[in-house]
Amino acid sequence: MKASRRLFCTSAAVTLLGAASVMTDSQLAHAQGQSRKRVIPVKAQKFLFLPNRIEAKVGETIVLALTALDFTHGFNLPDFNLRMDLVPGKVINVELKPDKPGTYEFLCDNFCGDGHEGMSGKLVVIA
Repeated sequence: MKASRRLFCTSAAVTLLGAASVMTDSQLAHAQGQSRKRVIPVKAQKFLFLPNRIEAKVGETIVLALTALDFTHGFNLPDFNLRMDLVPGKVINVELKPDKPGTYEFLCDNFCGDGHEGMSGKLVVIA
């Protein structure tokens, strides 16, 4: 595995809220061809995530296509036991299938300057 894709989570990271796995580019292309998986591009830049609100239904498989635009940002979704570095120019694809409704915060955990403490977003899972 390339060093830029080295993660602090495993592809089999499972919590009570669902499962997360990192996908290769070919797996992402396959996922995009399946109607059950929705791909959501997420861009990180000082000091925000775009989008900063993501909605998914319970049991819906989504793929977050994460990338940084200007700095090595962190992506931390603690309730899903998911944490990784986002390196500029690299896309990291993460598959999630939440199985419990709720609002879950994600945040940047690599200090990126003044305004870093407000760099966060929400994953809203609806029934």
